[in-house]
Amino acid sequence: MDNKDSEAEIHPLKTEDVKAQENHENFVERRIISKQSSQLSRLSRWRTAAFFISLFLCLIIVFAFSFIIPCPERPVSERTWFRNYENAVAYQFLAIEDVNKDKVQDVIFAFRASNGSSSSNNTCLDEGLPSPCAFVAAVSGTNGTVLWESPAAEEVEWMECGIRQLGEALVPGCLVVGKPASLTALGQQKGEVQWRQSNDFGANYTVLTPVSVIPDVDSDGVQDLIIFIATGDKIKTFIHSGRNGEEIGSYYFLFYTANSVYAYSLKDLYSAATGMENKLPSLEQDPQWEKNIDPTTHRFSLPSSGDIRYLAKIPGASRENILVVNSETAMLINPQNLQTLWTLNVSHVMSEPLLGYYKPDVLGVVLESEIGPNRKKVMIVEGGSGAVQWDLKLNSKAESPGPATLSTADHRSTFLIWGEYKVAGNETGSTAPQQKLYLFHPSYTNVLLELRNNTDQIIAFSGKSWPCSPPAGRCRRTPACGTSWAA
Repeated sequence: MDNKDSEAEIHPLKTEDVKAQENHENFVERRIISKQSSQLSRLSRWRTAAFFISLFLCLIIVFAFSFIIPCPERPVSERTWFRNYENAVAYQFLAIEDVNKDKVQDVIFAFRASNGSSSSNNTCLDEGLPSPCAFVAAVSGTNGTVLWESPAAEEVEWMECGIRQLGEALVPGCLVVGKPASLTALGQQKGEVQWRQSNDFGANYTVLTPVSVIPDVDSDGVQDLIIFIATGDKIKTFIHSGRNGEEIGSYYFLFYTANSVYAYSLKDLYSAATGMENKLPSLEQDPQWEKNIDPTTHRFSLPSSGDIRYLAKIPGASRENILVVNSETAMLINPQNLQTLWTLNVSHVMSEPLLGYYKPDVLGVVLESEIGPNRKKVMIVEGGSGAVQWDLKLNSKAESPGPATLSTADHRSTFLIWGEYKVAGNETGSTAPQQKLYLFHPSYTNVLLELRNNTDQIIAFSGKSWPCSPPAGRCRRTPACGTSWAA
């Protein structure tokens, strides 16, 4: 204590300098801390401002797309639409394809008239055809608006759409087999004629449908077409280029008559068309099949008897099986060893077998058989085992259309059936059955929904799903619905 006082007395100014220096250091330190605090505060404010600006911009974008920017304009889908053609006769053909690429299935059909509808103003003379002639038309599945109409032939013997490549443009199209013998390829999107070829099929010919698409035979980069023609007791084959329709020379092709099934290998068809025994690497023959094919008549031996009514391919787990329907039974045949997988007793089948799904992802076959005058039985048969999963008896006219199926979101099918359902005990045989369209879904096995009561004669009928229109002012995905028929 005495030493400090003595030092203070000896150096009075030194103590004041030390205090001043300490005060200065404290001031500088406080200034640095204050400056750092202000910088952090300013940075925090900038972060807050950036966050709210980003949030504000996001809200503007959301509201702009929700309310300011309108939904994409598309035609309003009508629940039911009609299109009438005056002085026209419809052909027994109806196809469902996306013609205008709007992801909505459209309707393609054929009719005979002197002129097209008022929407197109096409005439037979536009294509050098006598009047009246056969027109092919496509109308929108949304509201029935005419997409295109095109004169195609004098008469339509057969027609097939959905062929993937036709013409020089390699566009999807429709092939029209006309009378007198002609082939016409139409572009599916606009209806323009891709090519037209005349042919000599012979007298009193019948096209054995459908027209088949085969691999590219003439190496022009386009798949080719093979047509089977029946003239009397003879079967003729014609192979045409898919690019220009010219006849060329060109697996097994099966077709049937009332009493027999015939089989041709593509190699045989190629040799018959070209007159050459040239062995193409891609054309092979199956020894098991060749044992069952008569080399002279090409008659195919099958373990079945009776009149052949229908022949169909049924997809299986690893291959396609063959369904043969004759006058008494339906049987599924393994194409590898030609053994029968199952047989079902069903007589007088009225319509072509139809594929659908009664159980999720389990393929079934729909069969309609006549069980009496103006009476039919509809059966859904499991494709793998032949077991009957569901059946229904209906009153039915002789010209009643066949059934149709629509895929549903639960991996099953909705079944559309024509006929007249009568409650047990109320059947009356005196009056002619009405043509009613019923809807059946496997989720409700005891429910049959009547969709339409039609008094017109139905010539062609097909079912296809397309989007229904959403309510006004909303953009959202909607369920699929829709059927089409020509009367």
